[in-house]
Amino acid sequence: MIRRRIVLATLILLTACGRNGEGGDGQAGEKLEAASIAAGLVADPAAAPLDGIWSRDTDRMCILPAGRGPARRVGVMLDYGEGQGCTAIGTMERSGAALRLTLGACRFTARFDGDSIQFPAMLPSTCNAFCTGRATMSALNVERISASVAEARALRSVNGTTLCAD
Repeated sequence: MIRRRIVLATLILLTACGRNGEGGDGQAGEKLEAASIAAGLVADPAAAPLDGIWSRDTDRMCILPAGRGPARRVGVMLDYGEGQGCTAIGTMERSGAALRLTLGACRFTARFDGDSIQFPAMLPSTCNAFCTGRATMSALNVERISASVAEARALRSVNGTTLCAD
């Protein structure tokens, strides 16, 4: 079984790389990822659940269902101490690996790779309204620490505001 997967992974890699330098159109990585997902070697980010708490260091993010439909409630908190941080509450809609966030007037698309959520390095200037000091939500990168809906509902900002409560 293991040997079969190794052979399959090798074939996928060779196919994605092309012959004699072919396939330099920038889509080789996408083809490799799609083949790996189809073979069951890599989890499909489009099918992975998002609800729960996501974190890295002092950065936190909660995601919960927002009633019926595809929208999710989302809360984001960054706390660097001494008046440096961000707190934002809004909604999110998913389209495969793309996560469209709406935090008031701050709107952007984050990326979900199945293991982590990454905000773009450049966010609209409207996103600055949620931050104090020199803090920014740009390039936020968090990983799931809990899939518990109850824990996500309980997540609070520095000032005690619930981020994803009903």
